[in-house]
Amino acid sequence: MVAMYTIAGRQVGSHVLAMATLGITFGLTAMAMGGKKTETTPPIQASSGDEEKFIKEFLAKAEAESKAKH
Repeated sequence: MVAMYTIAGRQVGSHVLAMATLGITFGLTAMAMGGKKTETTPPIQASSGDEEKFIKEFLAKAEAESKAKH
């Protein structure tokens, strides 16, 4: 026999409560771990603003070329 609990006026079996608890736990965990991952890049250590601008333009150009090849 299954232990029965009264929840909101209805009889609910202990096995149903166990399955609901596991489902909610794993569901929330999956939702928390999902989503788009943002790539972190190292900071640009430039001595001047012009150098930083040049580095950013060079990286953007290199990424565009690599995307064009694939």
